[in-house]
Amino acid sequence: MAVNFWEYLGNRHQQLLTDAFQHASAVFQCMVVATVIGITLGVVTYRSDWAGNLATTATSTILTIPSLAMIGLLIPIVGLGVPPTVIALTLYGLLPIVRNAIVGLRGVDPSLVDAARGIGMSRVAQLARVELPLAWPPILTGIRVSTQMLMGIAAIAAYASGPGLGNEIFRGIASLGSKNALNQVLAGTLGIIVLALLFDAAYVLVGRLTIPRGIRV
Repeated sequence: MAVNFWEYLGNRHQQLLTDAFQHASAVFQCMVVATVIGITLGVVTYRSDWAGNLATTATSTILTIPSLAMIGLLIPIVGLGVPPTVIALTLYGLLPIVRNAIVGLRGVDPSLVDAARGIGMSRVAQLARVELPLAWPPILTGIRVSTQMLMGIAAIAAYASGPGLGNEIFRGIASLGSKNALNQVLAGTLGIIVLALLFDAAYVLVGRLTIPRGIRV
């Protein structure tokens, strides 16, 4: 089995690399959008208990929808391919970012905000130069958690003819009993695991570069 699997990788490496690139690209782009939306929601709602709870509840409700059902519901609206994949992944990526943004911003020492206000900083300057930098560690943790979730969920995109390594897994499942069925499922699964580890290592590096040593968690 090991020899057959390595032979399979050698024969299919071009397609596997293409699928891996598309998978990573889809997750990365959706994470950028989810991060912008999630942090914005956190900034808008963190000062109000009811607004913060509403944002957290709304985004957590999205996660209760099975990913296959979500994509299935989106297909009649936006069609097959990339659109349902992007919409579904972006929505699923929101909760950890929104929740951690709210928690992080609420955890900033009020005396630091008062000091910034006392030296004449505007509300926007306080947020950009004091609150968000101090809240960045938990926000980055939320981004890491979202990325790990989306790596797995993105495989379901193959159901809607979306890009990524899920196509390899679905092809294997569809041809169960054939000589390469297990190799296809295994190649797709291991590819997703490797991508998830690479993304997480990149986030560790980003954290070391962007979080001052004194506030690292």
